[in-house]
Amino acid sequence: MSRLLPPAGAARNLAMAQLANSVGDGAFIVTSALFFTRVVGLSTAQVGLGLTIAWLVGFLTGVPLGNLADRKGPRGVAILLAFSTALSVGSFLFVRSFPLFLIAAIAYASSQTGLTAARQALLAGLVAPAERTRIRAFLQSTVNGGLAVGAALGGVALRFDTAPAYLTVFAIDATSFLIAAVLIHRVPQVTVALRVAGEPRLAVLHDRPYAVLALLNAVMLMFMPLLSLVAPLWIVERTNAPGWVVASLLIVNTLGVTLFQVRIARSVTDLRTATRSVRFAGVAMLAACSVFALTAFGMTPVGAAAVLAVAAALLTLGEMKLASGAWEISFGLAPADQQGQYQGFFGTGPAIARMLGPALLTTLVLGWGPIGWLVVGALFLGTSVAIGPTVRWAARTRPASQVVEPSLNGECVA
Repeated sequence: MSRLLPPAGAARNLAMAQLANSVGDGAFIVTSALFFTRVVGLSTAQVGLGLTIAWLVGFLTGVPLGNLADRKGPRGVAILLAFSTALSVGSFLFVRSFPLFLIAAIAYASSQTGLTAARQALLAGLVAPAERTRIRAFLQSTVNGGLAVGAALGGVALRFDTAPAYLTVFAIDATSFLIAAVLIHRVPQVTVALRVAGEPRLAVLHDRPYAVLALLNAVMLMFMPLLSLVAPLWIVERTNAPGWVVASLLIVNTLGVTLFQVRIARSVTDLRTATRSVRFAGVAMLAACSVFALTAFGMTPVGAAAVLAVAAALLTLGEMKLASGAWEISFGLAPADQQGQYQGFFGTGPAIARMLGPALLTTLVLGWGPIGWLVVGALFLGTSVAIGPTVRWAARTRPASQVVEPSLNGECVA
């Protein structure tokens, strides 16, 4: 267990806080669709519309809430947003109409997005720059372990398929964020820097190279719907693999990140190794998509299941390499006194991927078949290659005192 947790102290408290609310998130992810339709009484169209609007608002509020963490202190803001997340999840227990559901969903998405930014700023303020990526890897490993536990709890609720079972799971989710708030309260305060006169209030919105990096990262993050949405549909419609393979792919992904994320992150120590890690991620994702494409060509059920497991492992490797590089880039290129708003901006990538990824990827993969998989893989590879020059552009625009990494000029293509 010690290999999955960071050293004792502030970092471990942050890890335990994320473990607590990731258990709740895992249960939420597994049961939310049926909860909203069977308990709240909404149609699937209303659920889809409401969540899309909610995550759009969450995308827009990430930077302002991150800036609030910079100005008021990330610990206090993180605690406040953990409480507001618990409150918004708890409100789902009582809402039974679309307007109230929409309000609660917006509160939930905004609180989650802001909480992520505040926690990233808190991590940046508490951990030395050289250790941030390693500690962030520990946190990610912990999150995946918590998601697995939460998914199991959600599976129990699905097995009973009753209103009390779903209500219990959502109550657990709300409680998990209250526990997270208590654990965050245990970490030290971070010194808040005074705003420089004449400096833009939201400086990240004026930082063009960082904005391009955030966009490229969002494109790379479109791998997320592949295992949760696209691959299951592909398996059912285009392969001979048995249905249980869908769950096995998610298990491969969760266990892979839980067990190996920290080890893989050790190779990332500066901007040069970060860009190399992201480029490797693009290669691994292209390979994964190519292997997925092979399963369309009349394989036996056992053969298709084995090939799909290889594809999931390659995609998981790409995910871990991408995460390791992206963390180093997002922290290393952000001013020390503006980590909240910068992390809030960079953290909009998952929201963009959730909004645009499903429609784009299902159109390409299910509409174009194996060729669609190759197009998606090429998109990942091309984007990963573009990140290197963009990081060098961003580094040139930083004060010499900020970018202390080894020179990027000598970087060669791996």
